[in-house]
Amino acid sequence: MAWEVLSAIGTVAFAISGAIIAMEEEYDIFGVYLLGVVTAFGGGAIRNLLIGVPVSALWEQEMMFQLAAISITIVFLFPHKLLGPWSRWGNFFDAIGLSAFAVQGALYAVDLDMPIIAVMVAAILTGSGGGMIRDLLAGRKPLVLKAEIYALWAAIAGILISIDMIRSDAVLYGLFLAITILRILSYTYKWRLPSRKIQLP
Repeated sequence: MAWEVLSAIGTVAFAISGAIIAMEEEYDIFGVYLLGVVTAFGGGAIRNLLIGVPVSALWEQEMMFQLAAISITIVFLFPHKLLGPWSRWGNFFDAIGLSAFAVQGALYAVDLDMPIIAVMVAAILTGSGGGMIRDLLAGRKPLVLKAEIYALWAAIAGILISIDMIRSDAVLYGLFLAITILRILSYTYKWRLPSRKIQLP
């Protein structure tokens, strides 16, 4: 049950995120749907490639594609009612998508008996891969590559799940909530990872 619920939460959150960014960049309706779908499913596609699962497995998620399409359609039809709240809640939805997909990606890798590194990579890429593709297609610097703490939370979810600390749906939902809160705190209080800027002569 946790798998399906987290997949649905992540799909809706990232589809909305991609669609709104597409409209901010003044993309046409095709671009809005494309960016919304890529954001929702891009991370899973990259994860599947790296851990040896056929990318075609994504097409088996018919219900998730329907959820994404419905979410994007609502955003496209009622943008003015949603863009205001999005300016206040956009990072919140992004945090939900990151957390839900990170947990889901880690569960996917554990189910395939992957080693801890593979589980971490699956969590990171599922949680942030779609957002990276979204930002690149929108001509923006990918959020995950900035000093701001983002993918680290997905990696932590992957580690906890891979070492078998998470054993029940209730604990998985607790982990999802904890990662979401940590992500919200990190952008609210501007937590940063160490970074260094150099200038070449």
